[in-house]
Amino acid sequence: MQGAMQTRCGASTIKAQAAAPSFVPFVPARISTVKCLGSTCRARRQQTGVARLTRAQAAATQEAATKSPPKKDTNEFMLQTLTLWLLKEEQEGRIDNELAVVLSSIAVACKQIASMVNRAGISNLTGLAGEQNISGEDQKKLDIVSNEVFSNCLRASGRTGVIASEEEDEPVAVEETYSGNYVVVFDPLDGSSNIDAGISTGSIFGVYAPSEECKVDDMDDPNKMMENCLLNTCQPGSALLTAGYCLYSSSTIFVLTTGKGVYGFTLDPLVGEFILSHDNVKVPESGKIYAFNEGNYAGWEKGLQDYMMSLKDPEKHGGKPYSARYIGSLVGDFHRTMLYGGIYGYPADKTNKTGKLRLLYECAPMSYIMEQAGGVGSTGQERVLDICPEKVHQRVPLFVGSPKEVEYLESFIKK
Repeated sequence: MQGAMQTRCGASTIKAQAAAPSFVPFVPARISTVKCLGSTCRARRQQTGVARLTRAQAAATQEAATKSPPKKDTNEFMLQTLTLWLLKEEQEGRIDNELAVVLSSIAVACKQIASMVNRAGISNLTGLAGEQNISGEDQKKLDIVSNEVFSNCLRASGRTGVIASEEEDEPVAVEETYSGNYVVVFDPLDGSSNIDAGISTGSIFGVYAPSEECKVDDMDDPNKMMENCLLNTCQPGSALLTAGYCLYSSSTIFVLTTGKGVYGFTLDPLVGEFILSHDNVKVPESGKIYAFNEGNYAGWEKGLQDYMMSLKDPEKHGGKPYSARYIGSLVGDFHRTMLYGGIYGYPADKTNKTGKLRLLYECAPMSYIMEQAGGVGSTGQERVLDICPEKVHQRVPLFVGSPKEVEYLESFIKK
């Protein structure tokens, strides 16, 4: 009986304790009075540290987000083609639809020429054609074919009014049925002497704004039309709307500027499109590489000879002289110079007293590209883009490359 009563009493006691509210006395959390034991204390400290670090990181992330816009998601399979790039340029107002069509037509011509260059050895396209161009140079078979390809693509675009080729005697007015407004100058295949050896070649082009000087209405009077076309074509390089070149080498690279930066597109043979591969190219401020045909050294002026000797003097350049790299193809040498820095030059000599490269088809477009990449284009005496051609096939000396390198050369020639 007594045991049962104790059991009941114990049960009631347990129930009373469960029903009674628990009381926990409040103790202020002072660091000096808190005592932690062993691993429990370390765990609490680590948790507190992580919480504080997380809050600090969140605050820093939020501050960075307010300062810079969020990055756009990129897709590794996204291809920025030349066509899409031209559409964006049109949306931003740097070119119009008409000019985009012209540039697309030039890109098509370059694809065709690239295919012919790659198959030249097995398609009977090597060797001389037995003719000479207006400059007295022997024409290769591919010179003639490339000129036809370029001309046909530009005519078919319906956006060109005048086309001028290095291989033609005079600029050509596009027929009335195809006529547009833009003036396009081009060298369809620069460095064609290298074709038989499989060395890099290229095409060069420049586009000038439409002009009222050469109207389709003048076609009833061929002499007047040709006179106006000549006036329309002979514009300084500073008036170029766009310029570019296409390099035919281990890969086919289409380089273009519309007046705001230089961009390169590599031809993907599987897709059949030019894909953006060189975004906003900038030439280095300096570079210890020079590309000159030193076989003409004896015919150069004294200042240029002194300049060349200074490049080879190790004591003047930190114990190491400049390196010589010369392909003999303007496009190939220019492309390397723009990417790696240095200087390319084709000066005047006793045989070619005004230089050998053409102002309209080669020097002006390439100088325009180099300046857009942050470099310099000079004749040694003046800026190439400031020269207004007096005739279509006018020649000038050319020095292009890194700003400091061209400045150094001018210090010898301008003495």
